[in-house]
Amino acid sequence: RAFLLYNKVSNSIFISIEGNAAMKRAYLDNSATTRPSQAVRDAMVHSMEEVYFNPSALYGPAMQAEKELTAARKALADQLGVPAKNVIFTSGGTGSDNLAILGHLQTLRGKGEVLYTAAEHAAVKNACREAEARFGCKAVEIPLTREGSVDLEALEGMLSENTAMICVMQVCNETGVIMPIAEIAALRDRLAPKAVLHVDGVQGFMRLPFSLKKLCVQSYALSGHKIHGPKGVGALVWQDGFRFRPQIVGGGQQDDLRSGTENTCGIAGLRAAVETYPADGYEHMLQMKRLLVSLLREKLPETTVVGFPAEDDRSAGHVLSVAFPPVRAETLLHALEGDGIYVGTGSACSSKKGKHSAVLTAMKTPNAVMDGAIRISLCPENTEEEMRFTAEKIKEHVELLRRFARR
Repeated sequence: RAFLLYNKVSNSIFISIEGNAAMKRAYLDNSATTRPSQAVRDAMVHSMEEVYFNPSALYGPAMQAEKELTAARKALADQLGVPAKNVIFTSGGTGSDNLAILGHLQTLRGKGEVLYTAAEHAAVKNACREAEARFGCKAVEIPLTREGSVDLEALEGMLSENTAMICVMQVCNETGVIMPIAEIAALRDRLAPKAVLHVDGVQGFMRLPFSLKKLCVQSYALSGHKIHGPKGVGALVWQDGFRFRPQIVGGGQQDDLRSGTENTCGIAGLRAAVETYPADGYEHMLQMKRLLVSLLREKLPETTVVGFPAEDDRSAGHVLSVAFPPVRAETLLHALEGDGIYVGTGSACSSKKGKHSAVLTAMKTPNAVMDGAIRISLCPENTEEEMRFTAEKIKEHVELLRRFARR
């Protein structure tokens, strides 16, 4: 059964189709969150049933809980090329970004400037603005190119001895653009050598290789639920020499850098997610993304890819932003939902606010494309069958909805 529904926020009408339990499903909003893997679920159940002790206690079973935390730190540290002591567990990407940005800028005597790219997640952008309000440092936005990458020429003109911190994401959560971190670090070394570089790796960790030491990055944030781990757990990872103050005080856990009893169950799940993430996962997602784009172009030649083309090495293999003007994104999202296909419309944290994406606006994306851009984000479990099913359903809905589009 099909229904016409009206959304007051976006002032749009969309089609909702009541499905059945046997229908095909394709979950393609993995940048919002991923389904915890079986290995993660098993590790968390084991932690709750067998290693539920407080790791700060002194008896034997509690020491086993502490050993589990140490093993999890090492698993993360090995992925990023730092000592295990340079890993602190947090509540997720937002907590990690806040701890790095607010924690570091609080240590500085001079005010200085903190630069952040226009593509940044609100966790970074708002932390920089909060630092400006609290500590007096000036928060300045770095512009983007039309493809959604950092405008390196503009950044070069912004860097100076007054630059205290630069914040950049590894992969843009809305467009899939891989940011030029090596080039940014080189500009920093030449023009603002005292500035630290913080990378939000929430959309890149485990999907793309990353070494803090090789890239001269001082701090890195990650989140568990983006890599088939649980929600509510993440980590801040840093190089020796990076200074930051705790933002949560209490019993002095984690070397007094983040007080509070550790989320041992979530940390066990995060460790399992890291240790079982498929080695060929990224290559598989890249193949699926390129197949989907090829199918869409074949069925709908006017398909608009936002950001770099899918064939470009600067386009991450697991995130695709695509539009079919004049079809609106929310309308298409709900039409696909009726087929059991779940996609996003940009950052899940701001998709309900009914505003144009700040990232696409910074890219000077035409309004018709911004209104129509959906985000398809993949995981290693997505299949070729799902790509073909999705492409066919997008074609059906776009051709139907264009008949009702305003002209």
